[in-house]
Amino acid sequence: MLLVSQNLLRYDMKFPKDTVLRINLAWVSSLNKLQSFLLKYDNDIFLDYPIGRTKPPSNKYDLGVIKDFIEKNRKIKYFAVSNVESADDIKESVGLFSDLLTIVPKIESKAAVENLADIISILAGQKIVMLDHDDLYTDILKENESSDMFVRLIDKLVLFCKKEK
Repeated sequence: MLLVSQNLLRYDMKFPKDTVLRINLAWVSSLNKLQSFLLKYDNDIFLDYPIGRTKPPSNKYDLGVIKDFIEKNRKIKYFAVSNVESADDIKESVGLFSDLLTIVPKIESKAAVENLADIISILAGQKIVMLDHDDLYTDILKENESSDMFVRLIDKLVLFCKKEK
């Protein structure tokens, strides 16, 4: 799968047919605009739902509204949840969406890497994680850890994913 950010779409580039378009809901000003965007492309869609976001812009949509939108737009195949640090952080999304699409926990902290087995255990179907390496590195610095910790966490994440396939 080739996953392409919505930021690249403003350049009117051509992508392979199997390209999945990633849309971060923090950058979506209205669901009407999102609907127009979906009508413009035939590709599968990967929605990124930012919870616990500290940098602007922030998410303004609640999960109930998003669920109704997803049920009407079957091109949406993936639903990423930001700042997941434990299984509790995605339980509601799993309950609402696991029969509709693939839930993707976004790993952005040391705690998330440490709790990965717990996080993955509640996912149904295809098990995918997304790494935000910039936010993970920022989390390491915020905790006054060395950059070596970042490398160790990435290695741990890779080993876990290989083991779990």
